Amino acid sequence: MSKTYKATGINLKAQALGESDKIVTILTQEFGLIRAVATGVRKQNSSLGGRMGMFVINELLISQGRNLDRITQAETIKTYPGLSKDLGKLAASQYLAEIVLCQALSEQPQTELYELFNEHLQRLEDIPKIEINCVVAYLAQGVFQLLSLAGLTPQVESCCLTQRLLTPDWTNPHWQVGFSIPSGGIICLDAWKTLRTEMEQEKRENREMTQTSQTNVSNPQFWSSNPSYETVFHHQELPIISRRLNGKQLVMLQHLSETEIIQIDVADYSGWLAVEQILRQYVQYHLGQPIRSATLIDSYFAANHDAIV
Repeated sequence: MSKTYKATGINLKAQALGESDKIVTILTQEFGLIRAVATGVRKQNSSLGGRMGMFVINELLISQGRNLDRITQAETIKTYPGLSKDLGKLAASQYLAEIVLCQALSEQPQTELYELFNEHLQRLEDIPKIEINCVVAYLAQGVFQLLSLAGLTPQVESCCLTQRLLTPDWTNPHWQVGFSIPSGGIICLDAWKTLRTEMEQEKRENREMTQTSQTNVSNPQFWSSNPSYETVFHHQELPIISRRLNGKQLVMLQHLSETEIIQIDVADYSGWLAVEQILRQYVQYHLGQPIRSATLIDSYFAANHDAIV
């Protein structure tokens, strides 16, 4: 008799196997990420059919197999029916699920990740229909907090160059801050411009020194007096500015670690989309792969924006 074990988990992904089975990827509290076969689940009279849908939480009895484990029993304890009834909510949920799939470990308890993911699914489902434009704000918050749990929190309070706290200058309507994905956070644009000027000056000086060196090395007397002469230049790299954010967008970004969404034009498309897009680039940079569900977010909000305008 094969060994069995119990687990509580949420379905994140499913793929067809043969004529009637599915391989289901499940995030469990007890064992992290597991992949198990749901036998006969695609048959019309299968007792597992509805229990293997996306974002369904089950108490599972699983039988260990040689290659893949098998789900022998499943009792549903929670579902999120509101997610499948709205394209924006569903796209945002799938977006978060992709990040979770990359973060989750196998054969290790993943209680914090499990609870955080479910917390954000519940927040998405609870968004009233009249406030559906707020989905992207809740999505950005979910992405930021998943990054924090993974130890990949971007630096959003202080400049990556100077380490000084950055706050918007509300007296300047054109004030902006840079965000550098490779550097890991926000950049004071004044400090960045100063560094760029210094580096350009250093390059000019190095070119002059190189020209002087080339003149010297062509002189045989120079080599006889300097047999081990070598010119080495060390260049500091100028951080790449991936995107520029205005003061309002910076405040949005800085408040994503909090429990509640900041009530600063929560339905502001342009502001929250700018925040989501920079977080998307940041996540993809660290995960090394694209978030496929992001295209659904783009098309959904583009269509919604056109309808409102």
